[in-house]
Amino acid sequence: MKMITENNLFLIQNQAILLIPSLPPLSSSSSQMGFKALISLAFLALLSFHVNSQSCNLYEGSWIFDESFPLYNSSICPHLRREFDCQKYGRPDKNYLNYRWQPSSCNIPRFDGKEFLRMWSNKKIMFVGDSLSLNQWQSLLCMLHSAAPNSIKTPSGDTVAISSITFEDYNVTVMYYRTPFLVDIITENEGRVLNLDSIQAGKQWLQANLLIFNTWHWWLRSGQYQPWDFIQDGNKMLKDMDRTVAFSKALTTWAKWVDSSVNPNTTKIFYQGVSPSHYHGSDWNESSTKSCAGETEPFMGSRYPGGPIPQEDIVKSILKTISKPVSLLDITSLSQLRKDAHPSSYNGIHLRLDCSHWCVPGLPDVWNSLMYATLVS
Repeated sequence: MKMITENNLFLIQNQAILLIPSLPPLSSSSSQMGFKALISLAFLALLSFHVNSQSCNLYEGSWIFDESFPLYNSSICPHLRREFDCQKYGRPDKNYLNYRWQPSSCNIPRFDGKEFLRMWSNKKIMFVGDSLSLNQWQSLLCMLHSAAPNSIKTPSGDTVAISSITFEDYNVTVMYYRTPFLVDIITENEGRVLNLDSIQAGKQWLQANLLIFNTWHWWLRSGQYQPWDFIQDGNKMLKDMDRTVAFSKALTTWAKWVDSSVNPNTTKIFYQGVSPSHYHGSDWNESSTKSCAGETEPFMGSRYPGGPIPQEDIVKSILKTISKPVSLLDITSLSQLRKDAHPSSYNGIHLRLDCSHWCVPGLPDVWNSLMYATLVS
């Protein structure tokens, strides 16, 4: 008999009734009545969660301190890069590891790595985007490694953009494809051209059965940190343009690619919402000299004092134009509350303050847990 626990209640909602006939006979009628009562309560809880999950907004809620977190120890995750490994590189506080996201009107299932791997057995998962996609990919690798440590780095062929790990016991391959803009940068006579209408790399993405996309942070880069010399917008070759407008045009190109190229019968798609940064305290009504450095607690409650990020609305608006199913990981607001969860200076890179990415374990584990909750529902 499979024990009914908090961890697997959600996952067995379609099996709960089937468990009862296979139970051994109980020795006393009182025990039998007590057990039936327990099963009834469990089934009602399952039914309640199933009903609530249809109307529950997973992304409205608050952060709750929970000593049962984190889900794993970073010291035993062989896949973790130094820039996210805050504990290894000297972060002295640990409370940031113990917060879980609690939606206001329902609960979410605790992440079950083995169940996730069973769901995607013999399949491929790919994160596509910039270093925030890398951040979430690293988190999922560690979450899965804690459940199934038998994994190997797999060859990526001729495509240097792909990093790949296979969990051998389940034959699940989890990949990261680096493309900060989703659209292509093409070397032409004029130099490096960011083409807002071109997604040649999309052929590589179609090998995956689960795709998680993201872009935004690199659209603000300039000077030596800008990886292109010109922007091509239709027939126009521009030295520069409004970056938010360029972002919107590129995301529209990606949306058209989804509709024209993705088969929803074989591939599920998520889009990772805009991940916030915490470099300027003035963004949350504190001194402009403040940043994520030294922050050890999240904002309490469900409202970020600095207000929304405008690009959020652009993402939501463009996703609505896609006819194929795409699930939004609407992580912006809940992540804004976590000014404490960045690597800050504990990233293995001297003299660099990082208030853009996130410690692992940490906030990206919640992003993956919300993706998991969406998949199992």
